[in-house]
Amino acid sequence: MQKFKYAALDGKGKESQGEVEAENQTAAVAKIREKGLFPTNISEVSAKKQAKPEPQRPAPGMPRAPAAAKGGVLKMDLQMPAFLARVKVKQLTVFTRQLATLIDAGLPLLRGLQILRRQEKNPALQRAVQAMTESIESGSTFAEALAGHPRIFNKLFVNMVKAGEIGGVMDTVLLRLAEFMEKAQRIKTKVVGAMVYPVVVLVLAGLILVFLMTFIVPKFADVFKDLLGGKAMPTLTLVVMKVSQAMTKHMFAFTIGTVALIIILKMLVKTKSGKVGLDRLKLRMPIFGVLVQKTAISRFSRTLGTLMSSGVPVLQALNIVKETSGNEVVARAISVIHDSVKEGENMAPPLASTKVFPPMVVGMVEVGEETGKLPEMLMKIADSYDDDVDSTVQGLTSVIEPILIILLAVIVGTIVIALFLPLIDVIGTLGKSN
Repeated sequence: MQKFKYAALDGKGKESQGEVEAENQTAAVAKIREKGLFPTNISEVSAKKQAKPEPQRPAPGMPRAPAAAKGGVLKMDLQMPAFLARVKVKQLTVFTRQLATLIDAGLPLLRGLQILRRQEKNPALQRAVQAMTESIESGSTFAEALAGHPRIFNKLFVNMVKAGEIGGVMDTVLLRLAEFMEKAQRIKTKVVGAMVYPVVVLVLAGLILVFLMTFIVPKFADVFKDLLGGKAMPTLTLVVMKVSQAMTKHMFAFTIGTVALIIILKMLVKTKSGKVGLDRLKLRMPIFGVLVQKTAISRFSRTLGTLMSSGVPVLQALNIVKETSGNEVVARAISVIHDSVKEGENMAPPLASTKVFPPMVVGMVEVGEETGKLPEMLMKIADSYDDDVDSTVQGLTSVIEPILIILLAVIVGTIVIALFLPLIDVIGTLGKSN
């Protein structure tokens, strides 16, 4: 029988060391696994090593115990500038799904984090994973380690992981998180795409208008003075000329005023009342208000349903949903629901009293509470509104495109007609003289 020295991780990711006797290394690995451990390094103990044991080195890529700095304090240089500490939703989703797969395959949490840290290309996420690994090795839970990186992992992520740790269903919770982020990002991309198109067209139309009024129209004004010889110009041409003169003379003041207005609006939006006013305006916009409302309801339903199905208590889940709603009007409505549920009421009556959620949503929530299947009903609401958002985006795109084309045609056409009316008079005058 030979003696082997090993380092291994248990099911919670805690590292342990020891010795085992076996006929060969394969048998030694089998004995270690029978103890419920996952060996990370194993080596035969020779007579010389028994006399003077050498410090053990982990296998390449295995978790290392954090090195203590002077005074026994763990030294970590993990600070990074804010503009570099950004992780895209897609990168975080891939990381979450891969970690869920590794845990589902039976790997300990620490081993999974180590594997993902080595292959991660985003420096901010890589350093965060390294810090979390060291935090877990020091005795913290996974949720506590995540909470130390609020710029990357929000409260929704942390609380769902906490529920997964308590319930022992970490892989399931991580998969739900990945699916949640994928669906939320897909809806956000569609909504932003629907809003970007008209904004880009309007900006281009504005630039074209400024160019025509400040460079082209003034040149025509000089030409008309010579050709008409003091004769009055058509009314439409005079209006366009006056607007052109005003824009040319006061361009600097107009630019300063526009910049000042944008700055003031940004400062107002940062205040609580300003944000509430802006979010209320978003919900009441003629074309995009319905889209914003449907997106907010979908986000509320999916977030709350995901949290409750993962085992997060309803009051705690409502607080998280309120903080991640993205709309102050919806957040205030959720606060009313939270206070009512805290007093022992059902969720449906306060949901209806806020007048933010349509009767169909209130009815489905009421049925979910009566049948004891509220999380499943919330996910159905979210799926339904996701489909509504898809159809609304397609409808808006088909409606907005011709409207913007007509708007551009009217603006440019008005200027062109105003410039050609005097030319028609000049041509008519020349024809009569001949």
